[in-house]
Amino acid sequence: MSDGQQKIKVGIIGGAGYTGGELIRLLLYHPKVQISFVHSRSHAGEPLYQVHRDLLGDTSMQFTDQLEEDADVWFLCMGHGESSRFLQEHRLPDHIRIIDLSQDFRLQEHARDLAGREFVYGLPEWQRDRIRQAHDIANPGCFATAIQLGLLPLAKAGILADVHTTAITGSTGAGQKLQPSTHFSWRANNINAYKTLTHQHLNEIRQTLLALQPDYDGQLFFIPWRGDFTRGIFVSSQLHCTLSQEEVFALYEDYYASHPFTHVSREMVDIKQVVNTNKVLIYPEKVGDQLVVHSVEDNLIKGASGQAVQNLNLMMGWDETLGLRLKASVF
Repeated sequence: MSDGQQKIKVGIIGGAGYTGGELIRLLLYHPKVQISFVHSRSHAGEPLYQVHRDLLGDTSMQFTDQLEEDADVWFLCMGHGESSRFLQEHRLPDHIRIIDLSQDFRLQEHARDLAGREFVYGLPEWQRDRIRQAHDIANPGCFATAIQLGLLPLAKAGILADVHTTAITGSTGAGQKLQPSTHFSWRANNINAYKTLTHQHLNEIRQTLLALQPDYDGQLFFIPWRGDFTRGIFVSSQLHCTLSQEEVFALYEDYYASHPFTHVSREMVDIKQVVNTNKVLIYPEKVGDQLVVHSVEDNLIKGASGQAVQNLNLMMGWDETLGLRLKASVF
């Protein structure tokens, strides 16, 4: 699509949740996008600002339970398992492109739906050129994004060994639906581990790493933690590595030189550097024969809705950074 063409129309399915809200905030001011409709069965007829209260004064749009098929792109912001059911129940016209934020189509064996749509895994730092040619996108998971971006240069170099990862995420990673582990009285001043060594994002991480390093036969050990903050993910991945510190920096800086949202730091990173941005910051720290790769992201933006907009930009042939030059909330 050339710069002279009119704005495209997008629809957001599941717009009342956290990722739907972030998409609305990003797309309201995207220079090449018009939000055609925001779908929610439970909030139909209500103004968007009744649910996303910060939008008061930004838009008078209302949620709808109707689906508008004149849109060019639909974002599916539904729970895991719901996207595939939705597409089974609604046969969409071929012209509508899909960007799905659930895990339903991320794995290669699940990348084609019953209507024949084939979803491309939307991690731009791995396969930007495929995304540019894609009709439908499976947006990566939040943990998966931060962990993979910490490991891609090593996999491309063929030097991945067993990886031991610990990562902590904010409460928004659990979604908007209230559950015991998201109550303020439980979450405040508290940390705990969950899904130890069994987290669902391990499968998509391994799939990507094997694509870059086909002979990789190591193991991925991942322990996720719940943190007592709202936004952000901090990852530390440890593995054996014979490269020097300078060689590691050179490897990472070369890999990410052409990627506008992933940056290599030469000192320790922290979550506040990336909250409210589409950035991932990576600090590969060498200690003896061990490499510890620290990476940080905003789980709702680069880990979800921001990366979805980044994928939209690539699919439409636009500047990858369009609508995503965001300021970090440092204080």
